[in-house]
Amino acid sequence: MKLRVLPLLAGAAIIALGLAACSGPAEATGTPGAEGSSSAGGFAVDENTLVFGVVPDSVDTETNYQPLMDYIAEITGKTVEYHESTDYAALIEAAVAGKVDVASFSGFTYVTATNNGAKLTPISSIVTEEGQEPGYFSQAIVPVDSDISSIKDFAGKKVCFVDPSSTSGYLFPSYNLLEAGIDPKTDITPVFAGKHDVSVQKVGEGVECEVGFAEDSEVEKSDAVKVVDETMVPGAPLVYSSTLPDDVSKKLIDGLSEITIDDIIAAGIDGADTDAFRSVFYATKPVDDAYYDLIRDICEETEAEQCKA
Repeated sequence: MKLRVLPLLAGAAIIALGLAACSGPAEATGTPGAEGSSSAGGFAVDENTLVFGVVPDSVDTETNYQPLMDYIAEITGKTVEYHESTDYAALIEAAVAGKVDVASFSGFTYVTATNNGAKLTPISSIVTEEGQEPGYFSQAIVPVDSDISSIKDFAGKKVCFVDPSSTSGYLFPSYNLLEAGIDPKTDITPVFAGKHDVSVQKVGEGVECEVGFAEDSEVEKSDAVKVVDETMVPGAPLVYSSTLPDDVSKKLIDGLSEITIDDIIAAGIDGADTDAFRSVFYATKPVDDAYYDLIRDICEETEAEQCKA
């Protein structure tokens, strides 16, 4: 399977590709009453509050998601609190412990969290431009003046990854390195930057990292790096805790399954009508648990420790 030329695929196509190699989560149907839910419901804090967790991708993560959090507050009538995670592992631990009610995960963190017992149900995935399907690019990058033109030249280099639980910043890069004949554990010196923007920065500086990986939205902000390879990865899911009461779950599903930025603005969320929010959000499209079977397949191929329960 040549993932480097993987097109944008919706759920049905990815089901065909996925082997569900790693242990999967409890069935998540995308509807209230899915396995693991309770009509009595369970909140991370209390019945008046929804805790919103986000993969800490950049220094602007909270600011980027504020209009979406305001919209969730509007459609549910709840106070929405931002859950600050220091890294991917901390967000996964919070989800497993039931400390988040709604979240924007990466595909890999979703699989990892559910493999370890987090009761989460995917609703949809964010797309950033009109006409897009869920998905984004994991990009292999080098300093803009580098002679390196192929991922095959990463052997022996100091390579910036984002986080061991990052989809586009570690899992798919590891697979692509293996495809190029490079063992990501022994043939390079890995450096974990913690966030996508930091990975881009370090590669651009060319000191701590000679080459690296990051998601396309952060790469395009920099003129200090250039792209030598890229792979499409499944879109990041918006999820809710399967322990929430059915009425709250239904409001989240109805409100987040298939919306546009215009819908959010029409709901009275003034902060959505900005260039900053438009750069990270255009619409959502529904996804389900099976959509992430491709990630489980890559888990098997790479034998990534994070996939294991």
